[in-house]
Amino acid sequence: MSIFKDSPFEILLTQEQIHTRIQELGAQITQDYQDKDLVLVGVLRGSYLFLADLSRHIDLPLIVDFLAVSSYGTRTQSSGVVRLTSDLSTSIVDKDVLIVEDIIDTGLTMNYLVENLQTRKPRSIRVCSLLDKPARNIQPVTVHYLGFEIPDKFVVGYGLDYMGRYRNLPYIGFLSHPPVED
Repeated sequence: MSIFKDSPFEILLTQEQIHTRIQELGAQITQDYQDKDLVLVGVLRGSYLFLADLSRHIDLPLIVDFLAVSSYGTRTQSSGVVRLTSDLSTSIVDKDVLIVEDIIDTGLTMNYLVENLQTRKPRSIRVCSLLDKPARNIQPVTVHYLGFEIPDKFVVGYGLDYMGRYRNLPYIGFLSHPPVED
């Protein structure tokens, strides 16, 4: 199943499980956003695969835009300090915004994003996340559309990385022996 020979990762979610759940999320979002002015806001870099697949399962006219934040650097745990490193190119005034995220970990990044985007006067803001890791939540986040709740493991694949690598795995996996932080 691995695209890497002798992969060090154990599979947590298969490619099939991920795609089935994304189809379900897309159908629900399509239903909920009928007659709305929908803007999908992808949080780079981790959400790019999820957003691409999800958008193909939303049967509505929509706008896609991206922003980028940093809170991990080269670490496997969030530093707790969130920086906006790239902003939207589209106005979201009076639009229905759906933030598309790869994973909710501490909740700090998503709370920062919701508060930041709220100042731009959208009609509504909701959150769609592929993964939620509730054991690590520091700040509660309302996730309106959730793919999977996962255990407290450092995961990679399907957009998620370790030091910029492994985003291209078609599944979500974890290291049985995670790297030691400096």
